[in-house]
Order: sequence, then C-alpha cells, then structure tokens
Amino acid sequence: MGAENGTKDGEAVVVVKENSKVKVVNKATVVPKLVGKRECPLVTFDLPYVTFFYNQKLLVYKGADFAEAVEKLKEGLAVVLEEFYPLAGKLAKDEEGVLRVECDEENVGVEVVEAVAEEVAVAELEEDEAPSLVQEIVPYSGVLNLEGLHRPLLAIQFTKLRDGLAIGCAFNHAVLDGHSTWHFMSSWAEICRGAKSISVQPFHDRTKARDTRVKLDLPASIPSLADMSPGPRLRERIFRFPESAIDKIKSDVNSNLSDGCKPFSTFQSLGIHLWRAVTRARNLKPEDYTVFTVFVDCRKRVDPPMSEDYFGNLIQAVFTVTATGLLLANPPEFGASMVQKVIQTHDAKAIEGRNKEWESAPKLFQYKDAGVNCVAVGSSPRFQVYDVDFGWGKPETVRSGSNNKFDGMVYLYQGKKGGRSIDVEISLEAQAMENLEEDKEFLLEVQ
Repeated sequence: MGAENGTKDGEAVVVVKENSKVKVVNKATVVPKLVGKRECPLVTFDLPYVTFFYNQKLLVYKGADFAEAVEKLKEGLAVVLEEFYPLAGKLAKDEEGVLRVECDEENVGVEVVEAVAEEVAVAELEEDEAPSLVQEIVPYSGVLNLEGLHRPLLAIQFTKLRDGLAIGCAFNHAVLDGHSTWHFMSSWAEICRGAKSISVQPFHDRTKARDTRVKLDLPASIPSLADMSPGPRLRERIFRFPESAIDKIKSDVNSNLSDGCKPFSTFQSLGIHLWRAVTRARNLKPEDYTVFTVFVDCRKRVDPPMSEDYFGNLIQAVFTVTATGLLLANPPEFGASMVQKVIQTHDAKAIEGRNKEWESAPKLFQYKDAGVNCVAVGSSPRFQVYDVDFGWGKPETVRSGSNNKFDGMVYLYQGKKGGRSIDVEISLEAQAMENLEEDKEFLLEVQ
C-alpha cells in the first residue's frame, strides 16, 4: 500500500536482536487524509501524564493470513485516524510554551512495524506469567510520553506468529486514557470489518472539560526524567477469576453490611480482596502504611458531565491510606468502606479542587508516584477488550506491555470467558508474587 492510500512504506529491513525470535521485516508510516491543520490542546487532565511512559497493549489472534490482515489493518487505520486525528499528530508547544497536539502535513503519521516470529505460537503469549517476548512485540518499551515532541503518538507492531497474529500498540498517555484507548481500538476494528463509518464519533473539544492553559517547566533533556536505577526484580502475571469467584468475593464483602450502608460494587469488592492479599504477601509490619490507588473516570463526575465519547484523559488518581495492621486485622468491609468513601466523594467539587491545586504548582509525576506499599489499579473490566474483532475473530488474549509497571501495579481486564469473569494482571516483587501464588484465601476458585 503506497502513500496515496494512507501508507508511506520504508525499505524492507531485517533487524535481528541476538538470540531473538522476532525479526522486523518492514517499517512504514500510516497517515490519514487531512484537510488543513488540526490542533488539540493538552489540558489539566492530560498534562500530569507527559512524564509517564507510553501505554502499551497487546492483542493476540489465531488464524488470519498475515499479509492480507496487515493490508486490511493499515487501510482501516488510515481511515479511522481521520476521526481520531490527535493520535496521528505530534506534541508541540504553542507561542506561549503550552503543550498541544499538532496534526498537519509535517507532523502526521502512525509508526507501523511488521515483524515475523515463526517459532512463537499464540499459546506462548497466552501464558499467565508474562513472557519476556512481550517486550519485542509491543513497541516503544521505555519511551516517555514527552518524547511525543519528536515521535509519533501511536506506534503499532504487527507480528506474524506460527499460528496467528499479534498486534502490539503503544499509545502516548498524555493524549488519551484507557477509556479512549478502547474507543479507538473498537472503532478501528469496526472499519476493518467493513463499516463505512464508525458508530461512536469521538468528542475532541477538551476545553469543555477544562479550559485552562498551563505552561510546564520541562527538563532540558529527556533522560533526566527517567529513573534509571534498577528497582526490585518484578514478576508480571495474570490471575483469572471466573464468575463464581467474583460472585463469592462480592458476596463475602457484602455479607455483614450495616443497616443503611450502600452495598459494595464488584470493583470495590475485588479491590479490597486484592489490596489485602498483596499486603499479606509483602509481609509488612503492622505499623507500615499501605495505599490503594485507583484511577477514577471523571467523565460523569465533572460539572457539566462529559459524554462517554470524550476523547482524551479524563481520569484522576484517588488514594486510600491505612496502616497494615488495621487493614488486615479488620474484616474486608473495613477496607472496602474506606475505598468506597474515597471514590464516592471524588465529585465535581473534589475534581475542581485537585485541578486548581495542580495548576497552581504543576508537578511532573512519574508512573511510580502511586504511594508507599501501594496497590494501584488501572484499566477496567468494563472495557470490552474481547470484542475487538478486525474480521477474523475475537482475540485469544489481551494484556499490557512492560511500560508503567512497578511493584503493586494492577490492570483489570474483562475475562476472556465473558460474563462477570475478570482477569487481574499484577506486577509484584518476586518473593511477594510467590507468596501470593500460595495464598489460598486470595486464589479461591481461580483457574
């Protein structure tokens, strides 16, 4: 596919890492059709994430003719980027030094890599323990969002497997959150399946959510932002909770509700189950503080509320803090009630206060600033990740890449079996993970 229909192909290349199972065979840039210059401001909800890393997702499919599938994916990408144009641009500063996305003929395009891993089967990427191979099939590992000043804001790698296809995506987190990520992915799949247009148009006017211009003092060099010191050795794995386990967790937490108390949601019930289990696995002292962090979707919480199709970041982190001894000595509903209260009280007034506080003294956060001894929950089982069908069936597995992972980071995904099942992807220090894997109270009926 040539530049005239949405792709600028580079010369075919073969990049082989020593002992690598993955060979890169082509690089290209996919561009949407543009009519003039488009701009998109980065507002207060976006800016704290410029010093996170690109957010990585991996979807793995069985079957599909690789060459045919890649052509269809590129063609669909060029079409859907017309609607999701901020992903096709670059970060830039305006005349006052305020960050924005610019999308024009000079700053446009998504980086697309094609690779081959003939020895790798789909099943290898479905394993609960994250294979190291993930870093080679999901692009932009270790790349900070701020590098979007000179890199594409979306990079994609299509990897041919022995019996399938892996689609690795890296999204600049300063441009969108998880909700918008899956809006884009489902829309791209919709076009690839033959739709003439997407069913849910993205809403791009971010000033409706926050019309404040904030200039950031950015460091002179990107490396000064990255904490290069090695942390504890982490393990990443998925625990798959079937419906029966989710129902039991929720039932147990709600079994001793006081009169007039609001029942705990599935998220609150599973959240306290995870927080307590990880805290046990860490063998903390009773006086040690521990933090439960959740990134709350503010679309329906801001005043006026934003529509579900708002495209950008509209999340804020909220924190629940307590001593380990209190968390573990009390029944689950003790911690669940604290989490419930923190989430419920994060209303329009609290959001406004948080924004004003940050705007008065902007701080560049790192992905690890989630709190001491924390369990930090991102993503949501509400996202219909297993419905992302490009025309050859639903994915066999969905997981995140290695970016923005630290001791205690959790991603929740819709379970592959559907219904109320939930996949819990956790990164933990190796010994704590080993303890968690042996915790019968945590595992319940986990398969």
